[in-house]
Amino acid sequence: MASNFYSYNAQLNNGTDISMEDFSGKVVLIVNTASKCGFTPQYGSLQELYEKYNEKGLEILGFPCDQFAHQEPGSDEDIQQFCKINFGVTFPLFKKVNVNGKDADPLYKFLRKELPGKIGNSVKWNFTKFLIDREGNPVKRFSPKTSPENLENDIISLL
Repeated sequence: MASNFYSYNAQLNNGTDISMEDFSGKVVLIVNTASKCGFTPQYGSLQELYEKYNEKGLEILGFPCDQFAHQEPGSDEDIQQFCKINFGVTFPLFKKVNVNGKDADPLYKFLRKELPGKIGNSVKWNFTKFLIDREGNPVKRFSPKTSPENLENDIISLL
């Protein structure tokens, strides 16, 4: 397992490989998302945060995941369309990933190790959020119930 956030890569929804190094010097919020979840409306609040703070250095990275009650059944293209049409999402969306288990995306294995949950390190549900500072250090993990609006002070303190 790589030792820091910037050593990981991920594939954007369109198949383009992206290095997390591309986000060096930015505050990054990583969220595992789903289109058919009770927390799905958080997409709208995440987009609002993105629009408000992106120019100040905030990046939001959405990682669709179908590991929780099959709440992200669509293809990567379906997910992109859904997010754009329903919530106007313009922040980067990545290919669908697993966040738990032996097939978990390496970035999520790293995040779970660095910021374990209250009971074990697995991601408990959709819309778990991980906040990364401008130096690539994972600094805080938020539960799915924590609305994006309630992250604003933590984000501002890192910007």
